[in-house]
Amino acid sequence: MTDYMHAFDLYVPASLEDAARLLDEHGTNAWIVAGGKDSFDWFKDRHRQPQAVIDISGLEELHGIRDHGGHISIGAATTLTEIEESELLREHFPVLTQAAAQVASPQIRNAGTIGGNVSQDARCTYYRDGFPCYRAGGDACYANTPTAMNREHALFGVSRCVAVTPSDTAPALVALEAEMVISRNGVLQTVPSEAYFVGPDIDITRMTVLKEGDILVAVHIPKTWAGARSYFEKIADRQTWDFALVNIALVAKTEGTQVVAARIACGGVQCTPRRLAEVEDLVQGETVGPDLETLARRVAARGAKALNYNQFKIPLIENLAARAIRSLA
Repeated sequence: MTDYMHAFDLYVPASLEDAARLLDEHGTNAWIVAGGKDSFDWFKDRHRQPQAVIDISGLEELHGIRDHGGHISIGAATTLTEIEESELLREHFPVLTQAAAQVASPQIRNAGTIGGNVSQDARCTYYRDGFPCYRAGGDACYANTPTAMNREHALFGVSRCVAVTPSDTAPALVALEAEMVISRNGVLQTVPSEAYFVGPDIDITRMTVLKEGDILVAVHIPKTWAGARSYFEKIADRQTWDFALVNIALVAKTEGTQVVAARIACGGVQCTPRRLAEVEDLVQGETVGPDLETLARRVAARGAKALNYNQFKIPLIENLAARAIRSLA
């Protein structure tokens, strides 16, 4: 039944220090929420039943978009709508505002946060429905069997689990070389966005480097790619609500029709955002045109291994890569 949630104690800390203290006090029985768009699904399905829910949405230090000269900081509790509508981000990093605008629906973006979007758990149906899979501590991957329904699952980086990153903003942050600021034991640490996401070969029980007691505080985006050419596209079954089958984020510096530098990342194809490093290397120093699009298409999905029902993702990646390069013309 999914029409009610279990009973829990709700805490509303007054500061980041209070939140850290509560997490330490309650240990494995604690759960952080801000927008709650991922958490409440877990609670209603009763697969997660924490005794203490800590709501950090009201902490001022976790809100806001600020220009610090060399970088722009985004508080982890800043909503996706605020990011979508930020003139500062539109001016410097339009790829992120475009990605935020593609998340779910307006109602969810009004409550959902950037921190939650990049830190949400796997959306594999088998895992979410309570199957005892590897990610849930079991001894099988139910999405990778001869009869499994796995059209939304991974093409790359499979290590027992075939779940994919569900975030739309994550590829944009990886392309922009963003840094994630984490509060760990009361000390702030900075982790490159590309290292923030964790594959099943490293730790199959989580999607990010966040450990028990950690709080994602902010996202810092250096101005390395400020004002660069950019492109974001998301392919999903429906234009609203659905998670991406494949999405792509590109930032590039050009001189005329020549590509000076580029970073490209895809979501929906492996557990972490996937850098299209071969495409990046291929286009650097080259002139944008049909021939470069063809080459990008040829290498974008190199190494992909399709499952039963997700072969269609291979031409999707190829065509998205070609369209991203075409946007630079």
